[in-house]
Amino acid sequence: MKLNEWLDIWLNKYTRHAVKVRTFDKYKYIIEKHIKPKLGNYELAELSAVVLQDFVLCELERGNLNTSGALANNSVIGIVNVLKSSLKMANSLEIIEKDYTSKIKLPLATEKAVTAFEKGEQEKLEEYCLNSKKHNHFGIILCLYSGIRLGELLALTWSDIDFQNRILSITKTAYKTKLNGVAQIVVDRPKTRNSNRIIPLPRQVVELLKKIKKTSKSEFVVSTRSGGMVGARAYQKTYERILKKLNINYRNFHSLRHTFATRAIEMGMDVKTLSEILGHKNPVITLQRYTHSMLSYKKEMMNKMGKMLSICCV
Repeated sequence: MKLNEWLDIWLNKYTRHAVKVRTFDKYKYIIEKHIKPKLGNYELAELSAVVLQDFVLCELERGNLNTSGALANNSVIGIVNVLKSSLKMANSLEIIEKDYTSKIKLPLATEKAVTAFEKGEQEKLEEYCLNSKKHNHFGIILCLYSGIRLGELLALTWSDIDFQNRILSITKTAYKTKLNGVAQIVVDRPKTRNSNRIIPLPRQVVELLKKIKKTSKSEFVVSTRSGGMVGARAYQKTYERILKKLNINYRNFHSLRHTFATRAIEMGMDVKTLSEILGHKNPVITLQRYTHSMLSYKKEMMNKMGKMLSICCV
């Protein structure tokens, strides 16, 4: 059996029903654009350790579909992970005698830089959104004070908020994908099992949400004029326009989540609590990602330390 044939079987028989729609689309794209063109015509038995390693090197050097140049390490690792999953299944079903993907030497993964807003920038952003007549702008405030992701914000309904106990329940996320070739917004379970979580909200945030709910004509906390769900790209554009208007250097929407985490650590929140609020699998992820602090905070702490020297010099 050729790899082409097996990948189609693996996708449709063993993967489609086991992963989210967006993940399935991602796997399919990787297979059609990266794996099949270079390895698809190989018989499964021909996929030796050397053949697989040559494929990895080719992707690293010429795998970029836009430039035909180098492909980022993390992208290559993602491609290889799809290939590994498919051949591991083939091996477990005894379709192939041996799976050589364990022999592949992968490049080092690169950790994406965590970008957050400085306190002054956050204050400007909050002031603008709180004074805005557009209720949807409050979604930015909610992200800054809960750490929720964009998809979680857009899928949020009023029934997800327990106003009496000041609790926000994250049980779903929204994203745009293609179903039967047609682009549409899909509401699905959150990113991971740990993303299903309960977040206590500050009293001030809850009081503001109560005011917005009184005039809302939609089931969604953030909604279109007709009461429907707002698309991720549309909300991102709104966010980008606000940053430009306030003359704040651009940072992607996910930076609101990073800002929440950064402020929480600066205020002394313990890592385990923060990890649970963010929906991370374990505190180690949180610790690795957020134990940095903003330059302004570092300066503040160093100035406090410097005061000890000032006392000695008096």
